[in-house]
Amino acid sequence: MALRENLQRMLERGQDSPLLRFALGQECLKGGDLVAAVDHLRQAVDQNPRYSAAWRALGQAHERAGSPDRAAEVYERGIVAAREAGDVQAAKEMTVFLRRLRKGPKAAT
Repeated sequence: MALRENLQRMLERGQDSPLLRFALGQECLKGGDLVAAVDHLRQAVDQNPRYSAAWRALGQAHERAGSPDRAAEVYERGIVAAREAGDVQAAKEMTVFLRRLRKGPKAAT
């Protein structure tokens, strides 16, 4: 939790940036604080709409929060943003995530 606290202090000192919001969002996601993760990651993409990694993480946060429709919207926007930024790998990854999301949960074997 020390990293998250340090990042939060940076934010409180006015050092807001897409990278800081992304890092905070990732830490919140790791810690299971999905509401905070979504908030920080949303602000990261608001500050830099072409931030592919933040779009991907935001989609994952929505998935984990049980919002598959919202996650799908985020992945769709993230794919467009990644392509515009020339981030082919991130676009491919989000395409795979979106495809899996649309297939739904696998049946128990």
